[in-house]
Amino acid sequence: MTNVESRLELAERAATAGSEIAADGFRSGLAVETKSNKTDVVTEADRNSQRRVIEVIRNEFPEDAIVGEEEDALKEVPTEGDVWVIDPIDGTNNFVRGIPLWTTSVAAVRDGDAVAAANVCPALDDVYTADADGAYLNGERITVSDRTDPETFTVCPTVWWDFDRREEYAATAEGIVKRFGDMRRFGCAQIVLGMVASGALDGTVTNIVPNPWDTVAGAFMVRQAGGTVTDIHGEPWTTESRGLVASNGEAHEEVLAAARDAEPYYGN
Repeated sequence: MTNVESRLELAERAATAGSEIAADGFRSGLAVETKSNKTDVVTEADRNSQRRVIEVIRNEFPEDAIVGEEEDALKEVPTEGDVWVIDPIDGTNNFVRGIPLWTTSVAAVRDGDAVAAANVCPALDDVYTADADGAYLNGERITVSDRTDPETFTVCPTVWWDFDRREEYAATAEGIVKRFGDMRRFGCAQIVLGMVASGALDGTVTNIVPNPWDTVAGAFMVRQAGGTVTDIHGEPWTTESRGLVASNGEAHEEVLAAARDAEPYYGN
């Protein structure tokens, strides 16, 4: 087993271990705390899940850097070296409401680029993974959709806008509604990106700067499934980008245009 192969195995094992901790608290009446605003919530399950993920990784790679949403983990992805990017519960607002759309996400990154990723969704009984050869759902290879007509697309706005930025959200939603056949919003960026990778969705958009734990694993999955992931300017997406626009690549400019509909309100 190569070093990268071992990292995929470890990513899935660590995500599974963390998801089991989280699942124990799902629909159990956990106390909910807020962080930066009223919709930025956290529970003890988030913290315990991240600790478990880190414990599993540290047993194999004690010196690697770790980027994670909770506690004192790094918040930015170093551009050099081996790094792990963790979200113990992506979709915490779903989690605390008893909605099963949440995942434990682990990505292995080397010199700034993802090399392996796993998103484990215990309430859905789904596991998304990606490696150098492709992307997979429950062990079966997946690819982005082959739809070419935007009027047949289903597109999702993702990565939530704060209360003082809802005009951007409204403009993005309007852009989607006017351009595409249908719209969804799921409240879990990693699952949404997995859905783009699997062809269930044809695109997803945001114009804000997303957190790496919400995006790195899923963006890698979309690319490995044959899709396109850019920033708001149409340049290849990185963890330092503003905006994240992911699609099947067949009408990416149209998906990008929906994201750009929010630009007149950006920074206002």
